[in-house]
Amino acid sequence: MAIQEHSATEKPSRGSLLHDPWVRGLFYQVVVVGLVVALGWEIISNTMANLARQNIASGFDFLDYTAGFGIIQALVHYTETSSYGRALYVGFLNTVLVAAIGVLFATILGFIAGVARLSSNWIIAKLAYLYVEILRNIPLLLQIFFWYFAVLRSVPSPRNSVTFLESIFINNRGIYTPRAIFQEGGTLIGAAFLIGIVGSIVLHMWARKRQEETGQPFPSVLSALGLIIGLPVIAFFVTGMPVTVEYPVLRGFNFVGGLKLTPEFVALVLALSIYTASFIAEIVRAGILAVSHGQTEAANALGLRPRPTLRLVVIPQAMRVIIPPLTSQYLNLTKNSSLAVAIAYPDLVSVGGTVLNQTGQAIEVVGVWMLIYLSLSLTTSAFMNWYNQRMALVER
Repeated sequence: MAIQEHSATEKPSRGSLLHDPWVRGLFYQVVVVGLVVALGWEIISNTMANLARQNIASGFDFLDYTAGFGIIQALVHYTETSSYGRALYVGFLNTVLVAAIGVLFATILGFIAGVARLSSNWIIAKLAYLYVEILRNIPLLLQIFFWYFAVLRSVPSPRNSVTFLESIFINNRGIYTPRAIFQEGGTLIGAAFLIGIVGSIVLHMWARKRQEETGQPFPSVLSALGLIIGLPVIAFFVTGMPVTVEYPVLRGFNFVGGLKLTPEFVALVLALSIYTASFIAEIVRAGILAVSHGQTEAANALGLRPRPTLRLVVIPQAMRVIIPPLTSQYLNLTKNSSLAVAIAYPDLVSVGGTVLNQTGQAIEVVGVWMLIYLSLSLTTSAFMNWYNQRMALVER
């Protein structure tokens, strides 16, 4: 018995480490990572050697050199004497501007078309069907060319501009609108606008929590509009109305003053928005169809009309199906904006191409392109994943 008790207390002998799945898996991962690092080092060293052999300087010192070329649209101060780095920054901002406006318009139009596809009205449903089937099957580049060459370049000259309200002018040079010029104290109006947006978000979260707890709705939409519009208006009068309006005026062969939207910008935004919206429409339609019909019947039994049923019952549940593929469409729109180079809109790729041709720093410029587009995609994905988690169904 003593011998048996002694043998029972002994630890079982371990087998060879190579037969341990955890150790074996770790070994293989270390080997693979080592091979990848070695391959990357070989590529980098080989590239540096080839650049040195051809007397091509490497590095990012060229970003401080004078660019020497103009850009037709710049959201920040830029002249021909600015640096290459400043030029790339201008192109980056133009890309972000097109992507943000395109995402907004594509989302609105896509949701409208997606709901219209399921309309009981035969004409509306068929028009939405034709919109989706036609536009999503025409290449995006051709749609950009259509809006740029066939539409915007065929409008009258500045002297024969199409006029709206005697202050908005449309011609083949662009769209000219009045522009607000903020003087001293105008920053308070912008601050009030931002406070209104933040307050609207907080109010919406509170109203949603209140409705979940008490079942009583709160007019959060009207309240949000009151904050977003009312606070800047109050700040406008409190600060002594420090805003003047500059109107475009025809002088010579073109308009001066006001805000100018170039044909390249308008064509790119229209093409990206309308093209992407055709895909979003199908995503919205699929999301709505994924909601059980029993939900609609239950809402009807409670006396809800079709519009409140769609807004309060169907769409919130459909969003859980819509958001993941919707994220892909937002990413596609951002990356498709690089087609702007086809119509000479000064986005990141177009401006970067000019920098590349003048400096010969191909690797550095392409690296900047890749880093920026990767950062934009990861940022968009992170935000949409966060929003998707908020909309996810919480099981009790």
